[in-house]
Amino acid sequence: MDRYILTTQQKALKINLDRSIYGTFSEIGAGQEVVRHFFRAGAASGTVAKAMSAYDKDFSDAIYGTEDDGRYVTEPRLRKMLSQEYRLMVERIAEDKMPNTCFFAFSNTVATIDFTKRYKGHGWMGCKFQLAPDREPNEVIIHMRMKENESTLQQETIGIMGVNLIYACYHIHSDPNEMLRALYDNISIDKVEIDMVHMSGLDFKHVDNRLLSLQLVKNGFTNAVIFGPQGNNLLPAGLLYKKHILTIRGSFRPVTRVNMDMIQSGYKLFLDDPRVNKDNVEVLFEITLNNLKAEGEIDEQDFVDRAEILCSLGQKVLISNFPQYYKLVHYFDEFTRARMGLIMGLSNLEDVFDEKYYRSLPGGILEAMGVMFSRDLKVYVYPVKNQETNQVDDIQTLNVHPRLRPLFEYMTYNGRIKDIKNYDPDILDIFSREVLRKIREEESGWEECLPEYVDEIIKQKQLFGYKKENVEQ
Repeated sequence: MDRYILTTQQKALKINLDRSIYGTFSEIGAGQEVVRHFFRAGAASGTVAKAMSAYDKDFSDAIYGTEDDGRYVTEPRLRKMLSQEYRLMVERIAEDKMPNTCFFAFSNTVATIDFTKRYKGHGWMGCKFQLAPDREPNEVIIHMRMKENESTLQQETIGIMGVNLIYACYHIHSDPNEMLRALYDNISIDKVEIDMVHMSGLDFKHVDNRLLSLQLVKNGFTNAVIFGPQGNNLLPAGLLYKKHILTIRGSFRPVTRVNMDMIQSGYKLFLDDPRVNKDNVEVLFEITLNNLKAEGEIDEQDFVDRAEILCSLGQKVLISNFPQYYKLVHYFDEFTRARMGLIMGLSNLEDVFDEKYYRSLPGGILEAMGVMFSRDLKVYVYPVKNQETNQVDDIQTLNVHPRLRPLFEYMTYNGRIKDIKNYDPDILDIFSREVLRKIREEESGWEECLPEYVDEIIKQKQLFGYKKENVEQ
């Protein structure tokens, strides 16, 4: 059943009329719009304990302290704001005066579009809130990337989203996925992008923030999200800014010895490049939304299984909605001009040079190649073993249409596409789909196809359909 969507004014008024909800608003930078909706809705005295705009940087520093990097629109700044304002709220309101009240602190720190229209703007927004008196607070934090071309329009969007966030925290908190969707109530999806979300607290202890990341991409709120080895959601712009990015795309269902050999051998080649600074490299394991939908609708448990393995191996995972590689490269280009690397199998490279994937582009495959290789990009290609002839194929034997052969040869001649030669020839017969089949059908021999300890993780957590009781019987 579809949820009935209230207007922004109706949401603000409903919060204002609820005498059990009381809190503070702290907005710095360009995000001065949220509390205005509560004042204009009426009955704000029942909700707003304090509304503050620490717009001047010196005043902001005096209140919340300085950041190590000297910036103001950051997650640490937002967390300081939420923590301090919530603490003051609890300290200053006598318990016996409002014994049945749930307190909250709402904060945002935002920079909107600049005068040149080159910098679109972004911001952090969060709410720290109780769902019952004397209960420990929960916290919801999001990061936004602004899309509109006028600062006034961006400010209005921020105001609406802030009201949506507070309303969702109190009225839709039982369904985190619906909470995410509610953030876009009365907002067109092309106005603002949410590329990071984090929910924490006693009432969200069941929430897997990796699944929230997946929902952001699945719902079209953003094209890519990243989470780290601890399962924590990471801000792409913060992680990738001015970095050398090395990416391997795959199903990782499960991750095999071949996958790890690809990344390790490709990583060595990448570091051999004199233009690559080892201390400034970010390695990402990418799973595309298309890959997650390979067997129909997205299976969240299947996604979590893959994530559990990669996180256990200490890897950062990128979930993207970029079926073609050129879109991925274009995305990375938003954050860095440093040399990038893509690691792929030979069949993936064959798809890169297949014109059918670029029919929607006015410039066809040449446009896609222009996007990819006009950037500082190297492609490292892992060989494949032909199961019929037992021959190991590499880029020299790649099947490329004669019309595109000169383009391909130009790329290889200039070293933009390179063979991975330091591979392990003894593992080329390992395929993820065959390993997965053996796990599900309880066949023996799948363990040696996986990196060390991965088989133990699968057995211990019963991933990918592994059933301990069936094996014991």
